[in-house]
Amino acid sequence: MPGFDRVDRQAEELRRGLDAILRSEVKDPRIPEMFSITNVELTRDLKYAKVSVSAMVSEQEKKDMLKALRSATGFIRHALGQRVILRSIPELSFVFDDSIAYSVHISSLLREIAGEDKKDGEDT
Repeated sequence: MPGFDRVDRQAEELRRGLDAILRSEVKDPRIPEMFSITNVELTRDLKYAKVSVSAMVSEQEKKDMLKALRSATGFIRHALGQRVILRSIPELSFVFDDSIAYSVHISSLLREIAGEDKKDGEDT
């Protein structure tokens, strides 16, 4: 199957498992209720995974969220080992993904420009 190999399938399985664990088992108040795991990049040898998380929060809350995730990494890996069938659970590194906030910002700019175009069209 070109373009969707074993590593991609396992990365998606890890993403689903991480999402379930973070929503149901990790009870840290620094992790907001509204968040998304946008991507899991898994190395070819399946030893390391970079987990991209996103939430619409302030800069300080982003830092706090990443601290909470990093401090719970051992617990999360253990819970993943019980949920996901892999020979070994990869080392997890969490990074914040600003792509959702960036797309919301661009969308608001486009709406603003479209509103200005309507005003210009009414004036003529």
